Amino acid sequence: MSDPRILMDGIVFGESARWHDGRLWFADWARREIVAVDLDGKSEVVLHAPGADFSPICLDWLPDGRLLVLSAANRAVVRQEPDGTLVTHADLGGASDAPQWNEIAVDHRGNAYLDNIAFDFPGGEFRPGLVALATPDGAVRQVADGFGFPNGMAVTPDGSTLIVAESYAHVLTAFDIAPDGGLSNRRTWAQLGEAAAPDGICVDAEGAVWYADVPNHQCVRVREGGEVLQVVDTGLGCFSCALGGPDGRTLLMVVADWSKGPAMFTGDPTGQILAVDVAA
Repeated sequence: MSDPRILMDGIVFGESARWHDGRLWFADWARREIVAVDLDGKSEVVLHAPGADFSPICLDWLPDGRLLVLSAANRAVVRQEPDGTLVTHADLGGASDAPQWNEIAVDHRGNAYLDNIAFDFPGGEFRPGLVALATPDGAVRQVADGFGFPNGMAVTPDGSTLIVAESYAHVLTAFDIAPDGGLSNRRTWAQLGEAAAPDGICVDAEGAVWYADVPNHQCVRVREGGEVLQVVDTGLGCFSCALGGPDGRTLLMVVADWSKGPAMFTGDPTGQILAVDVAA
């Protein structure tokens, strides 16, 4: 495997990497933008927050192609209509009074899973996090709790399983997805070891999971059960990852210098998109 190449730089704080329609899409939290970049490095701001009450932190798509954005500022899932109009898809205010919604993953039925770390990060007192479900009609209910900092989430390609990365618990946790979107059969999908801090994740065609790891400056591929199959050294903190490219064999990683803490939002941008070819 070759070393990762820099596809894009000048990002302040990128998160929520998703491959869609021939480009990598991600959220730059500090600039309150959603950006798309192709494999030639040509980028475009595809959505900029229209006001202070909208803060796009992560994204996914409904089966019909409409964009869903989790907005932390107003605790809502916002939907972009084909004409570009933004409307409220789901109000999360009634699901939890916990402060930090964090990630979204949508299944083939249009069910949107949303996790909340449930405490102010960094610096707040730890509380167990939760996962809520927003159904296609906008109804919201809590479907799981008791997470040690729920972070990245992914639905397996067959739509049967939701996998949640627990950063503080050093584990990937799996659930069966019911036809109504409910979750059952909670289990440890992979125990990652005390040093691991899984953030964003993606699932490959062989059923293995890539997880981004901020403190260890790496992106790691594991199979169910926890066997490590491959490690990519990212040099900077790795926050999110996605598989893309014409054959799905390009691993794209969102990285930044997290050592600066909150100061990274106001200093020189250190964020990058890295790309490397992988086997699956």
